Amino acid sequence: MVLSGKKIVLAASDSESSEYLGSQWRQMLLATLPARYARYLGTDWSIKNEVSPDGRAMYVPHGLRIIESLLINKFGPDDIAVCYTDQMEKFIGEQTRVVGLHAHNPLGITFATDIYPTFYGREVEPINAAEFRRMVEHPALQQHRSHLKIIVGGPGAWQIEKKNLQETWHIDTLVHGEGEDVAVSLFESALRGEALPRRVETDSPKLDLIPRIHHRSTFGTVEITRGCGRGCQFCSVALRAGKSIPLEQILDNVRVQAAEGADTVLLVTEDLFLYEQGPKFDTNVPALRRLFESIAAVPGVKHLSLTHGTMAPVVRDPDMIGELQIAVDKSLDQHRASTHPDKRYQHMFVGLETASPRLFNQFMKGKAYPYRAEQWPEVVLKGMEILNKHNWFPICTFILGLPGETREDTKISLDLLYALKNSKWCVIPTLFVPLEDTRLATQASAKLFDLTDLQWEFFFTCWRYNMDFWRGANVSWRFNMGIPIYYYLLGRKLFGSGIKYPLFRLGHFPERLLRRHLYLDFSNGNEPRFRAPEIVPIPEHRRRPDLPILQPEGSHEETLAI
Repeated sequence: MVLSGKKIVLAASDSESSEYLGSQWRQMLLATLPARYARYLGTDWSIKNEVSPDGRAMYVPHGLRIIESLLINKFGPDDIAVCYTDQMEKFIGEQTRVVGLHAHNPLGITFATDIYPTFYGREVEPINAAEFRRMVEHPALQQHRSHLKIIVGGPGAWQIEKKNLQETWHIDTLVHGEGEDVAVSLFESALRGEALPRRVETDSPKLDLIPRIHHRSTFGTVEITRGCGRGCQFCSVALRAGKSIPLEQILDNVRVQAAEGADTVLLVTEDLFLYEQGPKFDTNVPALRRLFESIAAVPGVKHLSLTHGTMAPVVRDPDMIGELQIAVDKSLDQHRASTHPDKRYQHMFVGLETASPRLFNQFMKGKAYPYRAEQWPEVVLKGMEILNKHNWFPICTFILGLPGETREDTKISLDLLYALKNSKWCVIPTLFVPLEDTRLATQASAKLFDLTDLQWEFFFTCWRYNMDFWRGANVSWRFNMGIPIYYYLLGRKLFGSGIKYPLFRLGHFPERLLRRHLYLDFSNGNEPRFRAPEIVPIPEHRRRPDLPILQPEGSHEETLAI
């Protein structure tokens, strides 16, 4: 039976709310796997989240909890409900005036996810896209459309505009950016039945506008910083100065998570090492250690998990990772290669993006600060050595198809990849996507169908590394046998013959049969072009004259103008 409805309903798709096995990795896969084959891929868990007895969502993405808190602080809790797609009909009714939908990666077209569904065919909808579409086209929205407004926000809202789907889905307003400055006024206007702006762009809010949350987020997410300031041209967050959430607010949010059943806390940041940063991106190690210890001391918290970090701070302060041992001790993850007594390891996402000094200097030179672009391969290798020594196994990304990438650029990245062959890590090859609100927004996307033979070699060598490290001897002979079957039945039809030998490396074909066809030769144990040095020297002046440090007004936070 449909109730009269709540005035304000907030919803998130099941796939973007899932915390199955506490794995961010598994949730990310839902933006890469084709929905039409989901039942054969064993992803039924993606639409089976916990629901409270009254139908409300037990956990949703953190951004939606932020909006919920703002609205509760303004209107009180009684007229607000937060739910998943299957429960929308319980809360959307005659009294409903506004529905807010969360869009993290609604169409699966970001760097890390856009390419993978294509392996199943040119027109394949990933699970995330199918689940978002199921939410935005829900019959309850159509039934009550005459008396409610639909507002969509989140880091992936731009995808809807890019694909010209706003009218198709009858979305009144798309919010681009962080919503603290505009959420309350938008929802107030919607409650009054007023016309809403079609598009709203927001700036990063001041710290005092970021509210404490009222209920549990997926993965027990707690923000510790916002922004970055390193200036990478393909990233919008990198263009905003970093700021740190006050420790007391972080701990209040942790207590909320633990009180509602989260035993793992995910610390969300664009760069872990910018938390309470000092001048010129100096890592505040005592503050980080205090943060970890304070969170771990909250009753009910058993595990800590991390999101993003950068490599340069690890190399700059090589003792730092050892001082953060609690991050490994409290990790949920275990691996046979760990030297920890319980085989635990900690991970974080690290953007490596390219080994080419030319591309690095052109698009992301702030990422290496205080090192030069020419030192980046050494920074990566030394940083990986330090992280692995302390049982941190990072998840690293490389971007194929950056604007102007040449074969020589790709070869340099392959050389670095070869030097990392024995590392403890996961490496995710991605394709360049011109994200909105970045300096490269007008550039053309890289396309899977246009990859060169060298780029294909890079792509599949990455996944060969991942298979061998994470699966080891458990790699199935059926998988290896399936590689040539895929190539001859579908792969060469979709991508041409350039995919053949790189793909066969993924299938563990003998390297002696592949060496004549590929750039990297794994058959003779050749010495790598790059090696981790004893130390990576910091340039004498610590930063180049063309990288001025900009000081945000009233703050010690910094950003690189590039």
